[in-house]
Amino acid sequence: MTQADTRAGHKPLTRGAKIVLAVAGLLTAIVAIALMVLLNYDWNKARPWLNARTSEAIDRPFQIAGNLALTWEKPAARMAAQDKTWRDFIPWPHLVANDVHVGNPAGMAPGDLAKVDQLSFSLNPLALLDKRIAIPVLRFQAPAVELLRTKDGANNWTFEHKEKKSPWTLDLERIILAKGVVHIQDAIEKADATADIDTLDADPTYGVGWTLHGTLNGAPVTGTGKAGAVLSLKQQSTPYPVKADVHAGRTHIAVEGTITKPTRLAAVDLRLQLAGPSMARLFPYTGVLLPETPAFSTEGRLVGALGPASSRWTYDHFTGKVGSSDIGGHLEFQSGKPRPKLTGSVVSKLLQFSDLGPLIGADSNASKTARGVAPVQPAGKVLPVETFRTERWTAIDADVKYAAERIIREHQLPIKKLSTHLLLSDGVLTLAPLNFDMAGGNLNSTIKLDGSGRQGKDAIKATAKVAARHIRIKDLFPTIEKMQATVGEINGDAQLSATGNSVASLLAASNGEIKALINQGTVSKLLLEEMGLNVGNIVLTKLFGDKQVQLNCMAADFAVTNGLMQTRTFVVDTDEAVIHAGGTINLANEQLDLTLRPETKSLRVLSLRAPLYVRGGFDHPEVSVDKGVMALKAGSAIALGLAAPIAALLPLVNAGPGKDSPCGQLLAQARVKPVAPPPGHTNKR
Repeated sequence: MTQADTRAGHKPLTRGAKIVLAVAGLLTAIVAIALMVLLNYDWNKARPWLNARTSEAIDRPFQIAGNLALTWEKPAARMAAQDKTWRDFIPWPHLVANDVHVGNPAGMAPGDLAKVDQLSFSLNPLALLDKRIAIPVLRFQAPAVELLRTKDGANNWTFEHKEKKSPWTLDLERIILAKGVVHIQDAIEKADATADIDTLDADPTYGVGWTLHGTLNGAPVTGTGKAGAVLSLKQQSTPYPVKADVHAGRTHIAVEGTITKPTRLAAVDLRLQLAGPSMARLFPYTGVLLPETPAFSTEGRLVGALGPASSRWTYDHFTGKVGSSDIGGHLEFQSGKPRPKLTGSVVSKLLQFSDLGPLIGADSNASKTARGVAPVQPAGKVLPVETFRTERWTAIDADVKYAAERIIREHQLPIKKLSTHLLLSDGVLTLAPLNFDMAGGNLNSTIKLDGSGRQGKDAIKATAKVAARHIRIKDLFPTIEKMQATVGEINGDAQLSATGNSVASLLAASNGEIKALINQGTVSKLLLEEMGLNVGNIVLTKLFGDKQVQLNCMAADFAVTNGLMQTRTFVVDTDEAVIHAGGTINLANEQLDLTLRPETKSLRVLSLRAPLYVRGGFDHPEVSVDKGVMALKAGSAIALGLAAPIAALLPLVNAGPGKDSPCGQLLAQARVKPVAPPPGHTNKR
């Protein structure tokens, strides 16, 4: 400082002040030099280092093969805001990388998981001070994604979780896509499909459209869809619009609605339409185990949320058709441990009884083909041989109630209502109960099918308890005028256990007992024609001719051992005769071998000349007469006698007609009360 400055009153700078000014100047120079270097540096020289560090971080090849450039731009969104601060005037680095590749992980075929013609984003420099990588917008120009999964389950889209947690966090707000393609090859689901993505210029709601084509399980897959132009990953209140319509073979899936915060699916609200040849065909798309059904269609509201530990999906107020039956209700899917769970309630106002056939494979081969199942039912085989697909039973638990308010069946069989409670837990399926209201009475049952695999591959251990009570004969056949004066009713019990994988194999290996009692009915050729019982029609005609016959009581008691039904008691008491039956019904080979021995009560019945044999397969049984036995042509009426003790039927009398009824009087003659073995044990009398 000069003497003039001193005289003018300027004090000389202290040593400390000089040091501060020097440091400030140095820092300013460093920043200026740094900015000059950043603006003029050839960032392509940094590509090898960036490629190596990124490859190490994601544990797979990463490469920026094209030009890498860095520019500085002021954040446009903040410059347009009214509440700007000094921070908004600081330029942000804007990175543009061309020809970017992300490779497949080690152990898979060499190739790209993804490649992008151009990737660009701006970076908030101040957020770096908090170890936060803040990217407002990430733009992908012409991305191409190749998703691959092999037969052993390995895929290229899963990134391994690193044990060491990084101190840095990624804060990505929005993603913008511009014209790309996504291709998936899945050896497990046998899928090979491609989605072509393009921008939409004149759509007020959607900014991106896509088309889908390919195959799934050998069937063609096609579809179209739309989505928002900007995918917001941060703002909770910004819904992301989506719309899709996909056909996979004969399965149709359509959705339209919004997703809020797609990174967590915080709120999914979609209108969902489903249609296909069988609900069971939805498993590859939904992961939810549904039963075999006829062709179906449903529509409802799908609301979902995906949390860190579990997800919850609700299909609410849905309606639709299954075959000729209507359905509606509410279903909820909850993921979790040890298995996800499906709960809900389904109701049918009108159920076509034949629509239940596919549940047990009891529909025709033509129906099986229509719902995507091989036509496995052999000609001449009556019991369903289609196997249950137990390999999926352990994939989910279920607690679903179903009710049908009205049931329609051929011949106007008056099954009025159906209700059941389906429980599936660790592969064990229970219908407890499965109830039918019919003909003034009810049919109550409990069915348990253990398909957990503990019985062997594809084997089911099954138990069934069935009780029929107070089923009125006149209500059972309401269209037959001559039946309306009948006052009789049917009561019965069945208890069976078996191991198999289809209805046919389960019955072929079943053990237990079947009992039935009919009190005070009317039997005729006309009735049996209405029932479709050809065997009974032939037997009745041979015994009595074509006329009405009063039935006082019919009692039947079968022991079932390894699929062989052996008569313990089978007696029919009419006004004109007592008919004793004996023999077997083989559920394994579907063969009948029964002998009917009539004993006349009066001389009016001249047709009772010899025993009748009922033999042959279930589909075409034959009735023949033993011509070597001569019938009684004179004498007094034969006293009523029992060929076998039938005290095991007493519970059915107590539950039904009472001890003073014809059936009660018949059973009162039994002197020995046998003990029925539990299901699964050999029955011997």
